[in-house]
Amino acid sequence: MNALASTGLTVDLALAGLTVGSAAALSGIGLVVCHRATGVLNLAQGAQAMLVAYLLRDLVVERDWPLWPAVACCLLLVAPALGVLLDVLVYRPLQRRGAGPAETMVAGLGVFVLLIGVVVLVWGAAPVGGAPSPFGGAPITLPGGHTLRPDTVAQLAAILVLALAVGATTRFTPFGLRLRAVVDDRRLAALAGVDADRVSAAGWAFGSFTAGLVGITLAPYLLLDPYGLPLLVMETMAVAVAARLRSIPVAVVTGLGLGVLQAELTRFRPDGQLLPLVQAVQANLFVVALLAAALLAGPRLADGDRPPSARPSPPPVRARGGGGAWAARAVCLVLLLLPLGFRGNDLRSALLVPALALVLLSIVVVTGYGGQISLGQAGYAGLGALGTALLMSGRIPGLPALPAAPALLLAVLATAPLGLLTGWPAIRRRGLALALVTFAVGTTLSRLVFQQPYATSGLVLDRPAFLAGDRAFYVAELLLLGLGAVVVRALHGGRTGRALSAMRDHEPGAAAAGVNVPGLKLFAFVAGAALAALGGGLMGMAGRAFDPAAFDPVLGLLWFAAVVVAGADSALAAILAAALIIGLDAGTAAGVSAVAVGALAAAIGHLPGGLANLATPRPPAPPPTTPTAHLTPTGHHLRTLVTTRRPASGTAPGRAEP
Repeated sequence: MNALASTGLTVDLALAGLTVGSAAALSGIGLVVCHRATGVLNLAQGAQAMLVAYLLRDLVVERDWPLWPAVACCLLLVAPALGVLLDVLVYRPLQRRGAGPAETMVAGLGVFVLLIGVVVLVWGAAPVGGAPSPFGGAPITLPGGHTLRPDTVAQLAAILVLALAVGATTRFTPFGLRLRAVVDDRRLAALAGVDADRVSAAGWAFGSFTAGLVGITLAPYLLLDPYGLPLLVMETMAVAVAARLRSIPVAVVTGLGLGVLQAELTRFRPDGQLLPLVQAVQANLFVVALLAAALLAGPRLADGDRPPSARPSPPPVRARGGGGAWAARAVCLVLLLLPLGFRGNDLRSALLVPALALVLLSIVVVTGYGGQISLGQAGYAGLGALGTALLMSGRIPGLPALPAAPALLLAVLATAPLGLLTGWPAIRRRGLALALVTFAVGTTLSRLVFQQPYATSGLVLDRPAFLAGDRAFYVAELLLLGLGAVVVRALHGGRTGRALSAMRDHEPGAAAAGVNVPGLKLFAFVAGAALAALGGGLMGMAGRAFDPAAFDPVLGLLWFAAVVVAGADSALAAILAAALIIGLDAGTAAGVSAVAVGALAAAIGHLPGGLANLATPRPPAPPPTTPTAHLTPTGHHLRTLVTTRRPASGTAPGRAEP
């Protein structure tokens, strides 16, 4: 009897897991098809899914549209149109300019944060419920008394139809032939008469359609959250990564398998202190799978993936006379000193500017100087804040409760070596593969540590007694920020900085010149982790509490995009970006900073080098040069014969000039 009951429970859990697994499989199909048609991994898929889910809820719940006309409008009109719009305005300029994969990735992050900001401005940041389900109804009874939700059946049917349709289209239609030609070599396909732009637009329309389908199928099971839903969909990227962005069957099987496994793991409930951690892993299995898939994917994520540029944008041009640099310094100084005249809530909001600037300095070191794409710096900032709180609360075995200053220092020293979590995979990875690893590390820290009560309950996080006042604490933050900026500038101008620049500009060339590239990568990530931890600890002290939401992975993507837009290789850019993010949200409305940063990052195809290039004069373009031909000895001999015996005009071809 117990065996039958256990078998029945296993089947019921598997059927329940198919709901989430089918949504992940749909997400994987969209990502794979979009990548195969455009060569781009759609990092903004989660934000597109969230936007379509919010729009459907607004049409049905707020505006009283009939359900199915609203679904048809969202899936057949809005979602594909959004994909085509992104292709035309964002990605096509990058392709025509010959931008590398790293710059394309930054544009995708810009679209991600832009859409989140738009949703926050239109519908607010508070989670809302009541999302309609297009496939609701009574459960379907299967043999043995098991039940299956009708929306799960609809999702499985959609997976089957889409997979067969994509397979038939790519194999047996002229469009499929053109698609394979564009994927193999876009320029050669264009020379052969293939409209590569139309193929790319079709890929983006299909990818956006599947993103919307994922959004409306997931929304009824959870609260609509501008940050939670995009992150949840982004986690399902593990399915596409496991398929190497190539195989739809692998993506479907992986998505369904992870969904079923996540449901089955709920039966495993160990006793003791392991239970909260095991439950956290069970609830965030897709995050763990994304980290594992990104680590196992190797340096190249797809067979045709070219080695990306080491930098997310071309190097900005420096002003020769230094006028632009001095103007930027003056602006930063004014922005940092202005809050000293604030009071009350205005001053408390400004406390986050120097702290966030230190976190963004870590991105300057890792990405701007070292050329390593890191999307997980929010995780190290959270570790700095959490470590400080644990040390101040006496929660570290063998250590008494420490005052604020020593606790912050020890938290920074303890977090710095953890930079190896992202530095070690960076030794053999670049571009997209490295970006996914660092994002997965940051998301894992957020989900398995920061959001778990066993790690964050009962914490004390306060300021030193002599810095209890907001103004005094702000001055202390300014001193630490100044010290951090001086250290970063000295690093950039020294021997290590020159080695970092060489590695950033051309990694194989730097290695051939004797630069210890693996050691330098580890150094960049360790130094970046230390700076991020210092800024995160100050952020916690500014708010006098540890807030997991302050270190959300989505915010980490916003921070990265802001630094790249401002100019990734400038320490001043970190200060300007921090002031922009905090100032816009505090002075206007929540979400404005995401819209501004996202719009600028999405337009990176028109702003190579970021805003730093707009403020500095460009050197004159070099005059065109005639390429020098490299000839063999036989070629030199033939050229000599041709030039010495060239026929005069009017003589018959083949007759030598007298």
